[in-house]
Amino acid sequence: MAVHSHAELTAVAVELADQGGLSAVSMRQVAKELGTGQASLYRYVSGRDDLLDLMTDAVTGEIDLDVPLHGDPVEDLVALAARAKAVHLRHPWLSDVPPEPLRLGPRGMDFLEYALRAMAPVRLPGRTKMEIVALMSALVAQFARAETQVGRATTDRQAAQAAYLTQTASHGDHPHVAAAMADHTGADPAEDPQPLFERTMHRVLTGLVLVDIPAAEADEETET
Repeated sequence: MAVHSHAELTAVAVELADQGGLSAVSMRQVAKELGTGQASLYRYVSGRDDLLDLMTDAVTGEIDLDVPLHGDPVEDLVALAARAKAVHLRHPWLSDVPPEPLRLGPRGMDFLEYALRAMAPVRLPGRTKMEIVALMSALVAQFARAETQVGRATTDRQAAQAAYLTQTASHGDHPHVAAAMADHTGADPAEDPQPLFERTMHRVLTGLVLVDIPAAEADEETET
């Protein structure tokens, strides 16, 4: 009987997902790629969920955590989020992995430790910091998913959608939408989405990380 490893199973599963999306990953297909029987895989994982855990942790390890922190929690987190999004774009299926609060392998723990270390200067309860990391990760996945989908859309379809919104807003029933669209006039659908991502992350993280929380409340929540 051929002997394989978690690393081999993971590498094959990641390659399948990179080529065909998350739906292309099954225990049967992984076994086929390895040239072994499906039943033999259960020596290493209990099922597809375990395989997703291994895949997620493996690609999370591609996020560079050796970048020195500069002491500005917001800037450090925005930079971390940008590096995480780059990994999502290399592996679009990652945004489709069902989120689970405890889906953390060794590399995921390293990522969490880095993010919490970036917030070390901030007087916030540990629970709140964990929530901030979770929200940041969710936004990264959403931005990456949207960017991937926009990249697949045709220019004609994007132009038609923009024309529809402009025409509908001009009827007068949606004055606030019309005003917002007027500010957006001339925007290029093919414009680099990275500046928008960084602006949004900066605004969101500034509001979350630099919130003015009473010292007594911070101490009380930290102790619980």
